[in-house]
Amino acid sequence: MTGDSSLFDLSGRIAVVTGGNGGIGRSIALGLARAGASVAVLARNEEKNHGVLAELKSIGRPALVSRLDVTDRATLAPAVEQVERALGGIDILVNNAGIVALTGGVLNETADIWDNTVETHLNACFLLSQLVAKSMVNRKSGGKIINLASMYSIFGSGLVPSYSAAKGAVVQLTKSMAIELAGHNIQVNAIAPGWIETDMTDAVRKSPMNDAILARTPANRWGQSDDIIGAAVFLASRGADFITGVTLPVDGGYSVC
Repeated sequence: MTGDSSLFDLSGRIAVVTGGNGGIGRSIALGLARAGASVAVLARNEEKNHGVLAELKSIGRPALVSRLDVTDRATLAPAVEQVERALGGIDILVNNAGIVALTGGVLNETADIWDNTVETHLNACFLLSQLVAKSMVNRKSGGKIINLASMYSIFGSGLVPSYSAAKGAVVQLTKSMAIELAGHNIQVNAIAPGWIETDMTDAVRKSPMNDAILARTPANRWGQSDDIIGAAVFLASRGADFITGVTLPVDGGYSVC
């Protein structure tokens, strides 16, 4: 065992981050690039895509940014193939793309909102992981799959039932893939962010929930997107080679109270 920083050096690794053009995904993409990885961001918003591509290029690592809607199943395999043609075989997959609809509960939520939320968070995570894992197995390369879970993977929510259900399922999918893929030297883990300041949480920060969130969080603050970088780099690195099936909270202590 080595004890130096090379354990966390991602030089020569190829990483994909879905939804990597803003918020937590952008921070993860830039953090992986700074750790040495070549990074492909797959995300929907073209304007944000251009912005993160410029940031990635400024780091000096090979990068690719491509428009992808993870709910469009027919485009997933071509997107993976594009990354592998441009950058090489994928070593790290971060399933980050996400949406949330604050519907107020099951009495208000429509079937379309339910379907789109589950498709974005759970089905896309499964389908992209399957595609990338098959490539890793065929190349006998091993690799890392990192899924984005949530505090609502642990706690239920009466306000966003589809999001809670999908994120809870992501944790179980993570465990199942970890068991199956361990023999191929593929580690599968999840990160469960706490309350992080992003566009998706803007409405919550402006609501009465804000005071309750701060009161429950020992760190006594909202997290920043960059607070997730360390966990992502660690789980993507050799330092986590004997860690699989874990959901790692990055929440300022929220989940222990």
